[in-house]
Amino acid sequence: MRRRLVISYLLLMVLVLLALETPLAATLATRETDRVRADRLADATRFASLAGPALRGGGPGPLDAELGAYDDLYGIGAAVVDRDRRTVAASVSWEFGARADAALDTALSGQQFSGPDSVWPWVDGPVVVAVPINDGGEVLGAVVTTTRADKVRRTVTVWWLLLAGIGLLAVLACVSTAFGLAGWVLRPVTELDAVTHEIAEGHRTARVRPRLGPPELRRLAASFNNMADVVSDVMDRQRAFVAHASHQLRNPLTALRLRVEELGPSLADADGRAEHQLALEETDRLATVLDALLTLARAEREENQRVTVDAAGIAASRVAAWLPLARHRSVTLRLDTAAAPAYARTVPTAIDQALDALIDNAVKFSGAGGEVTVTVRAAEGGVGLEVRDTGPGMTASQLDQATERFWRAHDAQNVDGAGLGLTIVAVLVDASDGRLSMRQGEPRGLVAELWFPAPDGGAGLGDAPADAVPVDPAPARA
Repeated sequence: MRRRLVISYLLLMVLVLLALETPLAATLATRETDRVRADRLADATRFASLAGPALRGGGPGPLDAELGAYDDLYGIGAAVVDRDRRTVAASVSWEFGARADAALDTALSGQQFSGPDSVWPWVDGPVVVAVPINDGGEVLGAVVTTTRADKVRRTVTVWWLLLAGIGLLAVLACVSTAFGLAGWVLRPVTELDAVTHEIAEGHRTARVRPRLGPPELRRLAASFNNMADVVSDVMDRQRAFVAHASHQLRNPLTALRLRVEELGPSLADADGRAEHQLALEETDRLATVLDALLTLARAEREENQRVTVDAAGIAASRVAAWLPLARHRSVTLRLDTAAAPAYARTVPTAIDQALDALIDNAVKFSGAGGEVTVTVRAAEGGVGLEVRDTGPGMTASQLDQATERFWRAHDAQNVDGAGLGLTIVAVLVDASDGRLSMRQGEPRGLVAELWFPAPDGGAGLGDAPADAVPVDPAPARA
């Protein structure tokens, strides 16, 4: 943008210089030519005054000596011609040419001639002056001089080069000033663009310095900062409300469950005991929803702090933690990874919680006899993790809605869960600058793929970085 602004300034400056210097250059050329023509007209007029008696007497008289001395001194050819175009006297360097003939025609008609009007650096040809020789109103002949225009062209060229140099200096000064002015004007816009990207990446504390640029852009920067403060405050309040509400509801919910549970021994009929069991299950389901809301609030509140973790070690830990539950449900859970560590740069606990949610769903929906495979590999300059199951999978429309909050497939309404697991995974992956993708497995099932960037742009495999976080032992799951 700065370059385009400078080019517009430069174009305007060049147009102004052309508008000013072109007439000035033409005027300088004309002025220098007029000066030479005026001198030659004066000299020719003097020769005409001397040539009158010579033409009347029929002889050149002192004209030959005058013209010769003039030619020797100034290098200007001159000639005196009678009315019949016969040369009466001429200097050594005198030569007739097309311009001299045209000038002689004008002079013999009784008028002075001098040309050209202007000598240009690229035009070759002499400056020709012709003056009639009069005697009592009668034209007896003419005096013609031809002056080489080399000196005039050199003088005009020097003037033009001087003008071009001044114009070039003006252009350079304009470019320097334009860069400074454009930088001053666009600095707030540049910083606003950078801060906008920082906020979009999760750095919600980034702000624009309001004391840069012209007043209009300063007001824009201040308004942007105010807007960012308001949006950040609203987001903090929303997340705090979710976290506080979920936390505050846990104690009454626990007390309610205890009271409902104590009602069990007092129920005698079978229908009452069945309803009592359903009430206990609903309180457990509500507790699960509250736990998921707390987890989601904590995930969204992350300020994008990054840690380096061993994705392969974490995957092994989470598979070991979920093995008891998988065996209990007759599901085969296995890990497929290389022996080398696979280091990734993520927000804290992102891989742990993401794998917990994905493995939980895979074990839950695979059913007895199903298989769940967790794979870790280096991919695209980072680390890829894949959780593949043999369950019913999802349709294309369901895959589009799977990460929406509280969304559940129509055939999974009675399955335990809050509908927030994949939402939490998506939030954690996005905060880590990673990717989450899901697709239908072949021939059936669901494949969930995670990708996280490697530390310092590495491939993710090899020796442990200095800031790598050790993997905690996995707690056993019943």
